[in-house]
Amino acid sequence: MARRKKVYEGKAKILYEGPEPGTLIQYYKDGGQLDAVPPQPAVEGKGVLNNRLSEFFMSGLNSIGVPTHFIKRLNMREQVVRMAEIMPLEIVVRNYAAGAMTERLGLPVGTPLPRPIVEYYFKDEKLGNPMVSEEHIVAFNWGNQQDLDDIIALSLRVNDFLSGVMLGVGVRLADFRLEVGRVWEGDFMRLIVADEISPDSCRLWDIRGLDLSERSAQGHEPIPMDNVYTELARRLGVLPTNVTHNTKPTLIN
Repeated sequence: MARRKKVYEGKAKILYEGPEPGTLIQYYKDGGQLDAVPPQPAVEGKGVLNNRLSEFFMSGLNSIGVPTHFIKRLNMREQVVRMAEIMPLEIVVRNYAAGAMTERLGLPVGTPLPRPIVEYYFKDEKLGNPMVSEEHIVAFNWGNQQDLDDIIALSLRVNDFLSGVMLGVGVRLADFRLEVGRVWEGDFMRLIVADEISPDSCRLWDIRGLDLSERSAQGHEPIPMDNVYTELARRLGVLPTNVTHNTKPTLIN
């Protein structure tokens, strides 16, 4: 079997050349979250679960007309995806106050926001992935105004979908992050959801076990999900056999 050419390797995934022009194979590693505090070691089985979970969410988005890079899952750890020009931005959608927002604005953790808020972060770990404005994005030519309009529309549709799916299994989606890529179809360019959607990119709170008054309470103390990867996969019905672990995701700042 020919050795595959590696295109990119990060903390959680490896990208290889795909079977067809314009495709890549995305391999999910068991790598721990090195940017977590304290750093988390590699955990057996995490890559398998993230592969299944990202397939579940990306397939669901494709089915409702939200374009993503996902094509198909190959095996327990790999999936075929469309090659895209990734924008140098992380898009964060917030439904509840948490992480850095609580520090910046002095809001109690768990405060419902009046509407989903979309934030932009410049992808540069050496700089700490700083928050940027739409003015920065246009001025530095990371995207134009049409790109920003498309990102907002795409992000809010993903938020609606994910929030509904999570709520259906007793989970509150506090916030999540997306990466967006450009693909060309002839002379036409469009933006698609890229990278992954998994517990690594979401902040999830458990609402099972709360009574109705607690569920509707404004700013009640959120309950992080225990064993989040395995538990979420179990609730969604995508848990592979013989995969268990007890780690938690990196929370979005």
